[in-house]
This record gives sequence, structure tokens and C-alpha cells, in this order.
Amino acid sequence: MQKFLLPLPIAAALLCPLLVQAQNLADANNAAALTTRQALSANVALPVTATTTFTTTTAPPIVLTLRSALAYAMSANPEIAAARREIQASEGILRQAGVMPNPELSVLMEDARQDTRSTTVQINQPLELGGKRAARISVAERNRSAALNELAIKSAEIRSAVTTQFHAVLIAQERQRLALSSLELAQRASNAASRLVSLGKIPPLEAARADIAKSGVRVELAQANSELLTSRQRLSAALGNSQINDQQLEGEFNTLPALPSMQKLASNLAHSPLMQRARLELDKRLAMSELEKSRQIPDLSLSLGTKRDQQSGRNQAIIGISIPLALFDRNQGNLQEALSRSDKARDELSATEIRLHNELLQAHQRLSLARDEAELLKKEVLPGAQNAFDIAIKGFEYGKFNFMDVLDAQRSLLQAKAQYLRSLSEAQRAAADIETYIGDREFNLFTALSSFQEFV
Repeated sequence: MQKFLLPLPIAAALLCPLLVQAQNLADANNAAALTTRQALSANVALPVTATTTFTTTTAPPIVLTLRSALAYAMSANPEIAAARREIQASEGILRQAGVMPNPELSVLMEDARQDTRSTTVQINQPLELGGKRAARISVAERNRSAALNELAIKSAEIRSAVTTQFHAVLIAQERQRLALSSLELAQRASNAASRLVSLGKIPPLEAARADIAKSGVRVELAQANSELLTSRQRLSAALGNSQINDQQLEGEFNTLPALPSMQKLASNLAHSPLMQRARLELDKRLAMSELEKSRQIPDLSLSLGTKRDQQSGRNQAIIGISIPLALFDRNQGNLQEALSRSDKARDELSATEIRLHNELLQAHQRLSLARDEAELLKKEVLPGAQNAFDIAIKGFEYGKFNFMDVLDAQRSLLQAKAQYLRSLSEAQRAAADIETYIGDREFNLFTALSSFQEFV
């Protein structure tokens, strides 16, 4: 794998030939040039594997890879726990939906005098007609399937967030390293320029430009520090842990994500949890429409009991059937609402298909663009910027370029490296968005159910 070299601050090496020239020692110029080339050969490579270390004072830091971070988030993130609790609640709804209505015991006493009193004891049992119990169970099953699907959606979202923020911390660490290196160079360049001005070798304008460059680098370092802190906090939130300062991150950040074909992504999208959410909502609304239709059929109440007549001394059996007369309330309003909401769910399903397909297409285009940009920077821009910087150094040694030309070449190289990091970051975000849209391929309703059963 090709490495991109980031030279160490060169100003210290540059001071040697400049001070020798100030003393009018011509024979020392070649030695100073050799010292400059040796200093430039000491460089810092942009590593393949980046390690972000959070400060610890006691025990050795715990290494946290992307795989272990994802496993930790699946077990510790409170949003995952909340989704599992919802599955548990849907299990209770399903259990309750299959329960038959309770019988009713009634006692009726006629006449307060004991000799002429009659006492009636009976049990009333409602009998559901029209398939109400089966319709309730169907709605509860749809609710349970929706809860399982929400767990799959939440899992994909958490995986996407952890993956994005994990790489964001690594990239932010590299940006901080670039800013620190640039600040050290700018500081020494400013000192060197001040000395050259005092010796009358360069005009004061060059020293002012060096100071301005140093101030700009300080702003960049402050931004890099803030970005690194923010990335750490976001990773902590995605993991479900408010503190990860004792953990050390380890992983590759400069490996570009693969670019799958749009046809394959569209095929996976049709079975994604986000698409399943809209389908399950439609199924649930249709099941609720059937439930409201069944409620238009009145239920029977069967009565069985006995009546004791004290005056005649006889017990009489009582059998009765009651049924409400659907003259005014025929559940017509609830049925109209259920049917309208079914039509709404059908329209929302169509809208969801269009929206998800467009968003997936945009994420695919973003990933493709970021990959192309990163590869272009890696193969052409970065080598060109490195070559321009080397030429500026050699030209300065032979007096063909001034000191600010070297600084401009160095600044261009650092900017190219920063742009390369931004391209890597955008590629990782786009890949994570695609993973959210198509869902976790290894996480389906069956595994969600298994996770739920282990949880309870």
C-alpha cells in the first residue's frame, strides 16, 4: 500500500544555511544544503493503521476495535434496550388478544320479606360472534411483527452511527496530527523569517506573511481539536456510554468502502427493515379494518341460573339469551376511520418506496464521488504536491526560490492531505447511510426474535 509522506518541520534545517550565509562563509553552503536534505529525509508517514489514544493515568488502556465497539453498542445502547422492551410489551398484547371475555355472576333478590322472597342466581357468559377474537389476534400479531422490525431498524441505525463515529475519531486524530505538524513548521518558519529580517536578507513583508500563516495554522489546530472532542462525544453517545476516555481505538480508516451496484442495492432495499415498516403498517391497518367490521356483528350473552321461590318452596331453572339491537350504533364511524387509515397507509407505502429509493441513489452517488475523489487525490494530487514541495526545497537550496515559496508548497501539501482525509470521511458516511437504508444483512426478524428471547 502506498504511503504519503509528511515531512517534519524544515525551518530548523533551513536556519543553518541562512546563518552561515549571514557570516559570509561561502564554503559552508554545501554543508548546509546537505543538512537540509537530511532533515527532509526524516518524515512522518500517513499510517495505514491509525490508533487514537485516550489519556489514561492508571491501568493500561482497553483496545476498542470497530467489531468490539459494535458488539458493545448492541448490548449497552439504551435505544436497543428500549426496542426490546417494546417487543416484550407486544407479547403481552398478543397474549391478551386471545383471552375470552369473563363470565358474570349476578344475584337478584325480590321482596324483602323472607316468606315471600324469591332469589335468582345466574351466570352470564358473553359469546363473541363475527370473528372478533381472531381479528384481535391478527392485529396483535401485526403489532408484534412491527416491534421486531423496529428492533432491526434500530440495530441498523446504531451500527451505522457507531461505524461513522468510530472512523470520524480516527480521521479527526489524523487531522490533529497534521495541524500540529503544520503549526510547528509555521512557528519555526516565523522565527527564521524574523532572524532573516534582522540580518537584512529578506524584507519585513516576508516576516509578516509568515506570522499570518502561523495564525491561520493555529485556527486550524483549534478546529481540529474541537472536531476530535466532538467526535469522541458522538462515539460515546452511539455506544451508549458517556465515558470512553480509558479506551484506545484501533482500526483502519484509509481503506475505502466497497461500491456495490445500484441494482443490487435496489434489490436489497425491497426487503429492508425501513420498507418492511411501511408494509407492516399497511398490514396492521388492514387487520384493524377487519376488526372493526367484525364489531358490527352484535355479541350474544348466554344466561344460566336458578330461581328460588320461598313462598312455593320450588327452584326454577333459568336459561336466557340476550342480543343488542344494532339500531343506532353499528360501528360505522370506527369502520370508516379504519378504512381511511388503510388507504393512507397504502399511499404512505408508495411514498416510502420512492423516498427510500431516491435517498439510496443519492447515498450511492455520494459514495461513488467520494471514492473517485479519494483515489484521484491518492494517485495524482498527493504525489504532485509532494513533488512540488521537494522541488521547492531543492530550488531554495540553490537560491532559485525564496523562503515563502517553500511555505506555499508545504501548505499546498498539507491542504491536499486534509482534503484526502475529508474524502475518506465522506466515503465512510455515505457507506454507513447505505447500510442504514438496506439494513443489517445479518439481522433479520428471526435473529431479532432470538435476541429478544435471550433478553427476557
